[in-house]
Amino acid sequence: MNKKHIKALIIQECAKLMYFEGVSQYFDAKKIAAKRVCKSKNQFFPSNGEILEAVYQLSLQDQDFDRNDTLFRMRLKALEMMQLLDCFSPRLIGSVSTGKIKRSSDIDLHVFCDDIELLTTYLTDDKVLFEQNEVLIMKNNKPKLYQHIYIVNEFNIELSVYPVNELRVTSRSSTDGKPIVRVSRSKLERIIEQEHWNSLIKM
Repeated sequence: MNKKHIKALIIQECAKLMYFEGVSQYFDAKKIAAKRVCKSKNQFFPSNGEILEAVYQLSLQDQDFDRNDTLFRMRLKALEMMQLLDCFSPRLIGSVSTGKIKRSSDIDLHVFCDDIELLTTYLTDDKVLFEQNEVLIMKNNKPKLYQHIYIVNEFNIELSVYPVNELRVTSRSSTDGKPIVRVSRSKLERIIEQEHWNSLIKM
């Protein structure tokens, strides 16, 4: 097999690992897939973006997964949470904003707050159950700690907490290196109206 064919096989194996076997980290999927396909730990690694697209294609082939209905309900839940957190300038990112969801997708929101206790108190007062954790993220090639909040709901929701002055800062995705598109509440409302009008009629 040539390198191109081996890489294609690794991409498909990575996608299966992440879609069907619950492997959550791209690097872990690459290591396992490379070992399965070519008995190597580090040859012909694909990009995260290539794996993400392959995972999405698997979701389209999954006849037991009602992607359109799930996406509609996830976007409604995201909108509900954004309305609740309006004072923290919430922005939707990731698969729910792009529409490329899979079975294990969660709702990813960026919120902006200089005092994490304001946010946690707000959630507690609203009787929202959550867990809090610090996540190390590389910013400008320097490690920086950010607070993350995890909410268990019909769909899992992850809040990444950023300082207010980073609201207008464009970050890049660790998946494909492209700028992260942050969707505002008003834009999400328009997306729902445009892409899910038939589901809205049935409500």
